[in-house]
Amino acid sequence: MRIHLSSVFVDDQDKALRFYTEVLGFVKKTEVPLGTDRWLTVVSPEDRDGTELLLEPDRHRAVGPYRTALVEDGIPAASFAVDDVRAEFERLRGLGVRFTQEPRDMGPVTTAVLDDTCGNLIQLVARR
Repeated sequence: MRIHLSSVFVDDQDKALRFYTEVLGFVKKTEVPLGTDRWLTVVSPEDRDGTELLLEPDRHRAVGPYRTALVEDGIPAASFAVDDVRAEFERLRGLGVRFTQEPRDMGPVTTAVLDDTCGNLIQLVARR
């Protein structure tokens, strides 16, 4: 058994696709029209057959309060592995990405937390 799909709720699929591909560096894997929305996934360019991230519309009534509480408490909606958190922090900050937590050593890992511009906090993590 392995994880096939995970998702983040986004307030705008087009904006999310631009951010997750043009800024974070993922690649679009699937786009299937579903009325006014799409089944829209991205994957790591390093593992195109790996776990897909669904950029899921945030219209369900439970999403707003859930996401607001996570952001208010500083809890990331997802965590992405990188080789070097400090290098990614500098690269992304140079692209205008807003971080809510700068790189921090936390035991065996280094983490940083960014705002994905679509309503979520995303954690970057690297083993030290």
